[in-house]
Amino acid sequence: MLYNPTPDALFAPVAAVDPLGFGKVAIVTGCASGIGLAVTQQLLAHQFSVCGLDITSFNYDLVRVTDHGRFHFHKGDLAAAGGCEEGVRICVATFGSRIDVLVNVAGLMDNFSSADGVSDDVWDKVIATNLTAPVMMMRAVLPFMKAKRDGAIINVASTAATSGAVAGVAYTSSKHGLIGATKNVAWRFRNDGIRCNAVCPGAIDSSIGKAIANGSNEPWDAEGFAEVEPFHALQAKPSASAPTITPHEVAKAIVFLVGDHARTINGISLPVDKAWGAV
Repeated sequence: MLYNPTPDALFAPVAAVDPLGFGKVAIVTGCASGIGLAVTQQLLAHQFSVCGLDITSFNYDLVRVTDHGRFHFHKGDLAAAGGCEEGVRICVATFGSRIDVLVNVAGLMDNFSSADGVSDDVWDKVIATNLTAPVMMMRAVLPFMKAKRDGAIINVASTAATSGAVAGVAYTSSKHGLIGATKNVAWRFRNDGIRCNAVCPGAIDSSIGKAIANGSNEPWDAEGFAEVEPFHALQAKPSASAPTITPHEVAKAIVFLVGDHARTINGISLPVDKAWGAV
């Protein structure tokens, strides 16, 4: 425990090991870059064993050699049939039949198409990656968490989860849906010792953030982007006085929600956006 059950007891922190993650297992999707990589690094630093899942290759040079024994990477497509279940099977085969934490980070940006122009391909890919895969990941880990009546799930949403002026209709719908899924899981399994929360990052210095800032996605919907660009200009273009949010800052918020300090926090959507969501 990282707190005292009563305020008048002597607080004696554990010095030998990090109590946050020692002996615990976490799954992180989208672990190869951006927020997913930062979460992986942070959890390993707190002595979690981490099973990282991503559709792209992982650079082991970005993980300390001393942490390699507690990290296993599996390359696969979570949006493919059975992809989520396979990732969980790999985790269990590697670290045993306990899963303490799931962090759903993997995400795909759309091309800013609006409802009158979004293609079937863009819609299907974004919804499959940003909404269906996180829900299927939660479905796959819940039996393990229910068995030990303990677990923490963090879904990485976006400012687009609460605003219609951030992205196209596919990305916006996927992130709004992810918040709904987060709340539903939090309520449904609150009495099983399972917490499910979301973080809503603003403009991030990551692959998706750079795609938004640079307009690099193709085929680009110029008309759709023109409608949201003034909103992005509030944060997506950093200055000396207002730098972009780093993936590690989001990762630290996630680590907080995973730990005992947040043991009564359940079903929230935590903005990490320098007040962007206040607009």
